[in-house]
Amino acid sequence: MRRPVAVAGSAVLLTGLALPLYWMLVASFTPEAELFEAPRLIPSTLSLAHYRALFDARDFWIPIRNSLVVAGATTAVALPVATACAYAIARLPVPGRGVLLSVILAVSMFPQISIVGPLYLILRALRLLNTYPGLVLPYLTFSTPLAVWLLTAFIRRLPRDLEQAAMMDGASRLRAAWDVLLPLAAPGIASTAILTFLYCWNEFLFALSFTLGPERYTVPVSVMLFRSRYRIPWGEVLAATVVASIPVVILVLTCQRRIVAGLSAGASKG
Repeated sequence: MRRPVAVAGSAVLLTGLALPLYWMLVASFTPEAELFEAPRLIPSTLSLAHYRALFDARDFWIPIRNSLVVAGATTAVALPVATACAYAIARLPVPGRGVLLSVILAVSMFPQISIVGPLYLILRALRLLNTYPGLVLPYLTFSTPLAVWLLTAFIRRLPRDLEQAAMMDGASRLRAAWDVLLPLAAPGIASTAILTFLYCWNEFLFALSFTLGPERYTVPVSVMLFRSRYRIPWGEVLAATVVASIPVVILVLTCQRRIVAGLSAGASKG
């Protein structure tokens, strides 16, 4: 009796989650004149007009490039730093590690709006406004603490025996960490990298505040500025949302096994 109920509940949940995504995809191919008519699960006509306008008139490749560069650079810098910090906290006798982790978590949860003004003045003084480094540096201040917190929790669950055995065989701590711990921690590192990338890809406030023109707008800022004085081009907004979701979907599907392996390994090892 429980199994059919569980299957039915899962089906309802998946339907509720998938329906908005399906509607977004279908609406992005629906002509503008039919968008606000009676909703149809299967549209009578399909059109690529929204996608043509997106790339021909709005050059949407530019914000996609900007988001990929900023998110990729932030992840590439934050991940090695966070891995080293997490290893030190999880494996070395760091005094006050509990307080340190609490401070790190507090930094990642700090409201961004409260520091936009000071960061703007600092970036302007350094002449980094409207540049890639001017976005990567603020993103690092929030993504790195979160990555440290996640990786510390994962590394703590990994057994110490293999590292200790390697050091007993003559390997240094650094060599044992590189050859033994990092391969074991690869699923957790991959999961953290994906979360860091997604945070940077979706970030809006810093991107809006520290970019001054369309040549440096990221995807969320560019989509927000689609609206004109008299209308909102919903078809183009939906098409842009579909395009912006493609890199995320590819990333998650590509690394799905590592994510699942990371979550299951972290839950099963003590």
